[in-house]
This record gives sequence, C-alpha cells and structure tokens, in this order.
Amino acid sequence: MKYSAVIIMGTYKDLVGKKVVITGGASGIGLSTAKRFIDEGAKVVIIDWNEEELNKVLSSIPELKGGIHADVSNPEQIKTAFKKIDEVLGSIDILISNAGISFRNPFLEIDYEQWSKVLRVNLDGMFLCAKETILRMQKQSSGVVLLTASNNGMEGRPFYTDYNSSKAGVILLAKTLALEFAPWLRVNAICPGYVLTPMQKAEYTPEKLEILNSKIPLKRHAKPEEVAGLFAFLASSEAAYITGQAIAIDGGETAGPYTPMDE
Repeated sequence: MKYSAVIIMGTYKDLVGKKVVITGGASGIGLSTAKRFIDEGAKVVIIDWNEEELNKVLSSIPELKGGIHADVSNPEQIKTAFKKIDEVLGSIDILISNAGISFRNPFLEIDYEQWSKVLRVNLDGMFLCAKETILRMQKQSSGVVLLTASNNGMEGRPFYTDYNSSKAGVILLAKTLALEFAPWLRVNAICPGYVLTPMQKAEYTPEKLEILNSKIPLKRHAKPEEVAGLFAFLASSEAAYITGQAIAIDGGETAGPYTPMDE
C-alpha cells in the first residue's frame, strides 16, 4: 500500500517547499519524520545504510525527492551522498541527523570494536552530516540542524555505556554548533525516551514493554509520529527563538524519580 501525502494537513505553512535531508530515514523515527515533512509540503531526501529498507520506502512513498544508500560513519560515502543531494535539491534548508545504533551490554562486556562502532555511527555520523550541511547552508546564511540524541545522554543508565556516551556527545555538539553559527543557524538536540518503533518491538517482549511502561510517568512509549511532530515544530518559524537546546520527549522520565502514588 503506497503512502500518500496530504499536504493540506500540514501544520506549519513555512515548511512548504523547504529542502530537507533526513538520515536513518528508512525506518522508525526517521521514516515517520520523512512522512511528516512530506505532509508539511517539504521536499525530502533520505539517507539510510539499509539498502533493502531504503528501496521499499522509495517504492512506497513516491513523494520523496530521493533516497541515498550510505553509511553515515563513512566520510567518503557521506561526501558522495551530499554531492547527490546537491543534484537533487540544489540546497538544504533543514537537516535531521537521526541515524543511530545501540547495543545492550554490561560495561565490562563491551569490547573496543563495539565501542568504536557505536561512537562512529552515533557521534561521528552527526559530525560528518552536520559539517557537509552547514558548508552548504553558509551560502544562504540560513538553516536548521536537528540532531537526534536521547534522554540516555542526559543522565546515567546502566548497560548502555557506549550509547549514553555517544548521545551525551551529540547534545554538546548541538549546543556548540548553535553558539558557533548563531545568529543565522539554529541547532537543537532532540532527546527521545522509549519510542515504540519496529526495532523496539523486536527487542522487547510484551511483558518487558509493560514493565518499562510502568516506570514512565505517562505509562507508555512515545509514538514515532509524536517525535516527528517535535521535529516539524523545531524546524518551523514557530520555534524561531529556540536554539542550543536539548529537548526531551520522554513521557516525564527525566523529570525526576517517579514513584506512583495510590489513588
């Protein structure tokens, strides 16, 4: 069943016609975000390492302006990808750097190969894509860069040392770029908590999901579409005075210790 954009449903009229690049755009949060920006009337190109999923998305969403197979942690592949984006879009108004990976292991079981892989994808990939994008945005002296971090980058969480470290780095990358390129560029980090993506459903049993939900103040995972909605808001002129921020969308997880009270 093909996806069909309904541009009249768009909320932010200033996003109509904007040129948007989304990494990790073939699944999960990235795919929902691509659909949302298409609904807003934007011109969207996605980048993803999974060629099979990328081809499925391209065949099911003809409204996409393009899809590029590339590994965000590979400098040469990213340079090539952005040259293709130049050909398709001509310029870039919004980057949503979303691609990331995670593994669940105790600290002493994390080998250097895993550590390096997570840091390369989650942090180096953000650096490489942001740099290529900002080089292009400089020519027009305008743009928005949004980096997918995590609430895991805002506080310690066991068994995700490499992931947590990478996402903390993403938050400081966003804050630093926001200061360095103000006032013409806005940069923010979006910090989701648990999101009910296909990957999450595959990793956890329904019983485990129920346990996780019990520890979240709002008692549920986020929907990918809700995270996509935050991206759309932050990319729009409605968020024109928001930059250099790490914005959690986590159902209250990072608000403080949660102890359910009896009714």
